[in-house]
Amino acid sequence: MILVVLILILLAAGLLAWLTGKWNSVVARIISLAALLADTVILIIAFALHHTYGQGTWLIDYNVPWIPRLGISLHLALDGLSVMMLFLTFFLGILAVLISWKEIQKNVGFFHFNILWILAGLAGVFLAMDLFLFYFFWELMLIPMYFLIGIWGHENRIYASYKFFIFTQAGGLLMFLSILALYLIHGRHTGIYTFDYQALLGTTMSPVVAFIVMVGFLMAFMVKLPVVPFHNWLPDAHTEAPTAGSLILAGLMLKTGAYGLLRFIVPLFPGAAATFAPLGMVLGVIGILYGAKLAFAQTDLKRLVAYTSVSHMGFIMLGVFAFNAMAYQGVMVQIIAHGISTGALFIMVGQIQERIHTRDVARMGGLWHQTPVLGAMGLVFAMASLGLPGLGNFIAEFLILAGTFQTNILMAVIASVGLIVATIYSLKIIQKVFHGAVDTTLKMNDLNLREAFVMGVMVAAIVYLGVSPQQVLDTAKPALAKSLEAKAHYVLKEGKVKDKQNTFYLPAVFEAEQK
Repeated sequence: MILVVLILILLAAGLLAWLTGKWNSVVARIISLAALLADTVILIIAFALHHTYGQGTWLIDYNVPWIPRLGISLHLALDGLSVMMLFLTFFLGILAVLISWKEIQKNVGFFHFNILWILAGLAGVFLAMDLFLFYFFWELMLIPMYFLIGIWGHENRIYASYKFFIFTQAGGLLMFLSILALYLIHGRHTGIYTFDYQALLGTTMSPVVAFIVMVGFLMAFMVKLPVVPFHNWLPDAHTEAPTAGSLILAGLMLKTGAYGLLRFIVPLFPGAAATFAPLGMVLGVIGILYGAKLAFAQTDLKRLVAYTSVSHMGFIMLGVFAFNAMAYQGVMVQIIAHGISTGALFIMVGQIQERIHTRDVARMGGLWHQTPVLGAMGLVFAMASLGLPGLGNFIAEFLILAGTFQTNILMAVIASVGLIVATIYSLKIIQKVFHGAVDTTLKMNDLNLREAFVMGVMVAAIVYLGVSPQQVLDTAKPALAKSLEAKAHYVLKEGKVKDKQNTFYLPAVFEAEQK
């Protein structure tokens, strides 16, 4: 029950933090931090004990009936993809608590309750192997984030929280309808009505029905990623959210969309995904260029960083629908690298706003003289955002573009232009904020020890990922291969194989099928 324990610790600690926060806010903070540290240690131990993980198997698979009459089970499973997502969740969760230590001063207990319940929902999303349970955790993330933005956000927080709720709830409802459709279709064909992910793999459907059912899932994931033109909620939510909320939104909640594409869209609907792939790649490229253009046009520093997420998530959309092993590896690294680098930029913006009470780039300038440590940290993550070699984002974008080039040269070439625009908006951040004319009316203190520790840990993480990404690639490889295999089997089944070098499938699958 170790996977259940990971979620229960967060839920229980959230309630305890809420109760204790009424009389001592420091205790609520300590409880939250301790719960996340405990989950991190448990996950490390669980991963270490199951180091014999082999391709096609699960590290841990926990499955007990929940509502057997309806075919609903408490099915949680851990593989390499889930491990990386959980490590990212707990890592950024710890940093979210630390950066909120002084920033949040009202309703501290309830704030940490919402933080921990969002993280519990995220952990459930990354572990659930029952589609009803998956939807339950998907919705569990929504309400606490709504409160986080609506209560502790900035000037237009009510508008932003409503917008976030409406967009994500609409996408979630479409996904729920598709889950029910898949449940009924599988039941009619097999006589077994179940929401179990493993049982639903390979459900027999006509191409038209499969595409329609897939669209429901796809809408939920594209809204959450977000993909242009479903991105409109993101800049407002990011801009108005507190720093911890922006960190969780950018670093984790957007990644549930990427996770959904890898875990559900391709394995459950390989044929429909292949049909959608050309449009999916076009949408990814549009997101890369459009998000970068809008980022450069912003004068609100936080909104600028928010639009960079739209651009970076375009790479994930492009990589997933390239159906290439190298591109999938890039998608995995991009999930983690973006969470760290963009999360750090949001933390930097929060630290600046806390000191000078503005996010207007036009009112900044010359801050490096007063805050050299913050300036140096900001420079690292701006360079990460533009894809500087030696940092994690470079590995991710290189692998995605190289993999896409093998599948669709035109899309890879156009997407590469996004790297040039990323260089422009990243350098704009450094020039406008830390260099240029010095505004003598702005008085800023440099990072304190707690803030410097948070930023230093993130610098170490993004450098490690850029210098030595093999651990991430090796851990996630079997799960990513499993996703690609579904597409490979479809290609072989439909007789669309041309030669052994076709990058739409794995050569090992081809050879096994031929034998």
